[in-house]
Amino acid sequence: MSREIDERKKRKALRKLRKAAELAERGEGPPLSDWEREFLEEVEQRIETFGSAFADPEKGNLEEPMSALQTRKLKEIDKKARGKDTGFKTRKPLGWKKKQDFIPRVRQLDDDIVEETAPSPETKPAPTPFSVIRGSELGAPRPKRSSKKAPAKPAAQSKKPEREAAPEAAPKRPAFRVIQGGKDDA
Repeated sequence: MSREIDERKKRKALRKLRKAAELAERGEGPPLSDWEREFLEEVEQRIETFGSAFADPEKGNLEEPMSALQTRKLKEIDKKARGKDTGFKTRKPLGWKKKQDFIPRVRQLDDDIVEETAPSPETKPAPTPFSVIRGSELGAPRPKRSSKKAPAKPAAQSKKPEREAAPEAAPKRPAFRVIQGGKDDA
């Protein structure tokens, strides 16, 4: 059941197999497992006997002495025998350094939790003439401006501006009430 395979390709495959076995015997890398030693011996024996280490045409090129998977496994064993790292390494995509510094723009729920403590009875300092005054610090709400514009007064009539009458009290907001008998109250 031997196939016609180029002698140079057979010699090259045998040389690679023997080199990997020799490197493993020297002990430069970790020792080979029983399966790996057996694999090297069997593939070498098949190439010498049949000229090829595989028979199924779907597993590789019929002009080559070893299948694609056998060739790949031989490379892995060779790397292991030489003491080089084996296995997969994670490849870093382009721009990965920029993504490391990325901080999502989301609100952290833990930041909103504030422990409530009793307010200290400190007096508020008097505001300086050029400080920011918050609306919550003001006592009474500001009167709403009316949408009607006041008629224009001639500038020469009076130098003192007239004060408006006391502002009306703002209407009180209605209280929140829960109405019984909703959809889920059955």
